[in-house]
Amino acid sequence: MPTNHLKISFAVAAALAAGAAHSADLTAVPFANPKVTGMVAPTILSPELAQIVLAQGATKLENASNTFAFYGYNGDGTMLPAPGAVQASGSNVEATKTEPDKNVYLVLPGQHGADARYDYGKRFLYQVHEGGVKNSSTGQKMGFLSRINLDADGAHRVTLLASQDVQGNALPTFDGITWNPFAQRLLLTAELGAKGGVWQATADFPAMVVDVSGALGRGGYEGIQNDGDGNVWIVEDAGGVSGAVNKHAKQANSFVYRFVPKNKADLTQGGKLQALQVMSLAHPGHPIVFHAGQADADILSQDTKDLHTYGKEFDTLWVTIHDTDVDGSAPFNANALAKAKLATPFKRPENGQFRPGTKFGEFYFDETGDTDLLGEAGSAYGGFGAVQKLTQTSPSANTGKLALFYLGDAAHSGFDNVAFWSKDEIVFVEDAGDKLHSQRNAFDSGYLFNVHLNYADAANQPLRWLAQGRDPSATIDSDLSASSNNGFQNDGDNEITGIHISDGDATARGLLGTKLPHPFHDGWRVFYTQQHGDNVTYEIIRAKKPEVEGTRDSDSDDQE
Repeated sequence: MPTNHLKISFAVAAALAAGAAHSADLTAVPFANPKVTGMVAPTILSPELAQIVLAQGATKLENASNTFAFYGYNGDGTMLPAPGAVQASGSNVEATKTEPDKNVYLVLPGQHGADARYDYGKRFLYQVHEGGVKNSSTGQKMGFLSRINLDADGAHRVTLLASQDVQGNALPTFDGITWNPFAQRLLLTAELGAKGGVWQATADFPAMVVDVSGALGRGGYEGIQNDGDGNVWIVEDAGGVSGAVNKHAKQANSFVYRFVPKNKADLTQGGKLQALQVMSLAHPGHPIVFHAGQADADILSQDTKDLHTYGKEFDTLWVTIHDTDVDGSAPFNANALAKAKLATPFKRPENGQFRPGTKFGEFYFDETGDTDLLGEAGSAYGGFGAVQKLTQTSPSANTGKLALFYLGDAAHSGFDNVAFWSKDEIVFVEDAGDKLHSQRNAFDSGYLFNVHLNYADAANQPLRWLAQGRDPSATIDSDLSASSNNGFQNDGDNEITGIHISDGDATARGLLGTKLPHPFHDGWRVFYTQQHGDNVTYEIIRAKKPEVEGTRDSDSDDQE
């Protein structure tokens, strides 16, 4: 029977045997949305789900400035291009999109906003923004930290928390965000290579932002997450070098880091930054490392193939690459040090999360891959990305085991953001990029995986719960980007980002990976952002069951 006629439940026998208490119990969306030139496509969710708009690009910031005016649009142009407008040097056809990225949900009573007389409630969704306008002095793009006030009215819906650090420096554009409950600070990551790094911010208005890259380093940082011991795990997304022969594939050039703080309640006191090292199976006794000037060899090496082969298990070791007690507290290039200390590179591992209920002993992280159907690496060498599973006896253990959890292919590629739906079910959403969208004639999707399934068996496939569409603004942007108007700055697709499942508990007890998630129950809520285009942030809710004649729907588990 075709899978599109089946109600697929992930409560498989293995999961039940392991004690899984909940199942997503979702009907699969059978197909991704196709990409058709000039055509808008609606987003399709599993019929058990629905979505509501929390904020959209045109939502005006309650404390707007000339530079940062709206949730999804910077103040450097109009929201839509004028008929016949042509991109020219020094002007914009339309405003630069702010591209709200990852989300963090927190329940925090007593927070303030731009209106001192207004009660902002206690439920908030924080996000960073990946797109920005250039600073006329430095030439660097400027970003900001925002907060959707979920209990507020329209006029107070979105607050600009900060666009400068405590020293008055403009904030960079950010990609990742998490809540550090030990320090009661938001952690923000900038995916800007040697100019990237980690900043921390207070949650209240105005947010006090401090650059802590002197301790945590500079790199193409994106994913960031605390473990139960107070360590900070960082996943880097740094593009590699294309080969001279393998011109559509790239050499792995990104690392997984762990920062061990001297004081988990104050990261500014410094600590040790470590990088993950994986031991080779092809060359026993030697780690898998980056080889400068040997892109083609690394792209199709036996080590690269082994890392993307089901059933192979690798020994891992955390190697210290920087210690503030020894090396000082000046910002440093973490990527360069990871290479020098023989850490192991991966193919753009953008985000990761700990499996709940494992005492932070299982960490799943994705590799985005090359996002190119022509890539010579193919699936076997990680060209379409993967999901890796790192297992340790404790989050602070120095050694562990790494194994492939899922190998991507052309139809399941470019995994980016991640969240656990339950103890045994994990969600990954695609950021395949508009190039691969065109090549495979399919936009991005959101998938649900069961950690107990063996995906080496082709009969086991992830469940598509979201088929991303394309809104009118992104469709216009796609046409402009494809025209001769060189320099157009906005992406022509709608990327799925910011998938986030949380009950908002801001204490250490609420750290992601501690509690078992129960979406739509007990205060657990599900969010994501449809980045680019109209830049809409949604909350996923359970769809209302249709009333049967003579009865009333009294589902008490719906989100309040």
